[in-house]
Amino acid sequence: MLSYPKALPLAALAAAALITSGCTTGPDGSPVEGAPGGGGGPALVAVDTLTVKGRAPKTGYEREKFGKAWVDVDGNGCGTRDDILKRDLTDVRFKEGRCKVASGILADDPYTGNRVDFVRGRSKVDIDHLVALSDAWQKGAQQWDAEKRRRFANDPLNLLAVEASANRRKSDGDAATWLPANKAYRCTYVAAQVAVKKKYGVWVTRAERDAMKKVLGGCPDQRLP
Repeated sequence: MLSYPKALPLAALAAAALITSGCTTGPDGSPVEGAPGGGGGPALVAVDTLTVKGRAPKTGYEREKFGKAWVDVDGNGCGTRDDILKRDLTDVRFKEGRCKVASGILADDPYTGNRVDFVRGRSKVDIDHLVALSDAWQKGAQQWDAEKRRRFANDPLNLLAVEASANRRKSDGDAATWLPANKAYRCTYVAAQVAVKKKYGVWVTRAERDAMKKVLGGCPDQRLP
């Protein structure tokens, strides 16, 4: 009698299909088991891999130390700012070609939960560095070479379209001094900061580490982006 392999569970078949298609996350954003690079591991665990040191003086910090703003680092012909606007906005319209975003909608601002309309030239939308450049400067970046600072300033992992007023309130705050008013986003926000600091070797202060662990302690399954 011929024997046939046991049928795979539907969940396993779905995961296999996602992996085959190149996806590392499912429809709900959860990591696909077995996908290469799928999921970054628990963010709470990753906090303890960050170096803890005191904040260095801000001496010598200038925005220009991180290179010209919004350069085309990925070679697609568009500046980083427009790349992030295209990624994070809906109903995007272009001014010319497929680069300059003329308008769009930030349907659910991650920092406030508000809807924000974007119109080029009178924008209420900023592109925020999740880990502020001056914060990074005081926690290791002043020791980097110019190219690493340029990559850091233009890394999509560290960039997010947000309501301008919320971004101004944040300024260069870290997790110990500022968190989004939108509490539903705090776990995602802190996990992203952990991922950025881990990727670039930016250290944290003791107060910052404790604040990160307090937030992520309420969502211990939150994964690194």
